[in-house]
Amino acid sequence: MTLTSEDLYLNRARFVMKYLGVWVPHPNETFAHKCYRIFMMTVQYLFLFFQIIYIVLVWGDLGAVSQASYLLFTQACLCLKITVFQINADVVKDLLERMNSDIFKPQNEDHERILKWHAARIKRLLLAFMISSQTTCGLWALKPLFDDAGSRNFPFDMWMPVRPEYSPQYELGYLFQLVTICISAYMYFGVDSVALSMVIFGCAQIDIIKDKILSIKTFEDKGQISKKLAKYLETNYNKLIECVKQHQGVVTFTRLVEDAYHTFLLFQLIGSVGLICMSALRILVVDWRSMQFASIVTYLSVMISQLFVSCWCGHELTATSDELNTVLYKCAWYDQDMKFKRALVFVMMRMSKPMVLRAGHYVTLSRQTFVTILRTSYSYFAVLNQTIKD
Repeated sequence: MTLTSEDLYLNRARFVMKYLGVWVPHPNETFAHKCYRIFMMTVQYLFLFFQIIYIVLVWGDLGAVSQASYLLFTQACLCLKITVFQINADVVKDLLERMNSDIFKPQNEDHERILKWHAARIKRLLLAFMISSQTTCGLWALKPLFDDAGSRNFPFDMWMPVRPEYSPQYELGYLFQLVTICISAYMYFGVDSVALSMVIFGCAQIDIIKDKILSIKTFEDKGQISKKLAKYLETNYNKLIECVKQHQGVVTFTRLVEDAYHTFLLFQLIGSVGLICMSALRILVVDWRSMQFASIVTYLSVMISQLFVSCWCGHELTATSDELNTVLYKCAWYDQDMKFKRALVFVMMRMSKPMVLRAGHYVTLSRQTFVTILRTSYSYFAVLNQTIKD
């Protein structure tokens, strides 16, 4: 295999995050690169700080607060994600080394095909997320030009140290908001790609384990007791032990992924409920022919799709690992020696428990969780909407 697993799964995320200066720092990181990384993160925190100031200034105005709250949550989530990523840089390095370790390397073309198939699936979903998020940023940038034609307004309602009535303050403020939000979207894509691609990499390794287990076949010449048969049985036993070691490696790997990213996954799940409610409220009061309406709809779809991808990855990990016990039973265990059968009993007991990915070490990420969040969001939205009408 010409590409390493890291290149196969994380090449896009690594390129984007290196370009933005927030990838895992090199041990011999230069002073200039360190300053660039600090600058890029400071800009994101500054953007969040301006939004908080605006929320404080307009507090009490439900319309203004709801209009600014979804962007506030998005930026707060981004700042948390990139901070967690930087704090856990050593853990990320460990995960990258594990991805390229010998135990996870493909041994034949079928294993390479499994790795590429899983990588292509998650890359397509994340690419669609990146394109849709940049489209939303473009609609936000066009809002002042269409909805507020003739006036000088910034794309986002937030406090700014410059005044739109004066030039070049207006141009500089406009450029700051547009460039910063586009960078935020790319950082979002980068951090999510690293976390979720690692989860799908774990799913690919489980499928490789299944392929190895099913390769345990019956010895063709059963009537001949020879050294060849003994060697064949010993090879099958070693193959089973290899699958056990690989499975333990996957369990440890996915546990490290959860430990590294569970914080912002929980924040994202909890905040999604309020975000969907606020965005839906804005859709009800905004003119459907306006650019703002289109931007809110696309933003809401992007956030829901991001939530779905996270829950889908967790569901895939659980569903894929849940099949291991059945696959073990499908191998030719009945034609193996007693040593193999005794080991198989313990292996089946250990692999009977499916792996799960949890946000905050508490909420299991699955399709059921995704549906529950949507239902909860709709319930809160219905209550808020009825309260406003009354």
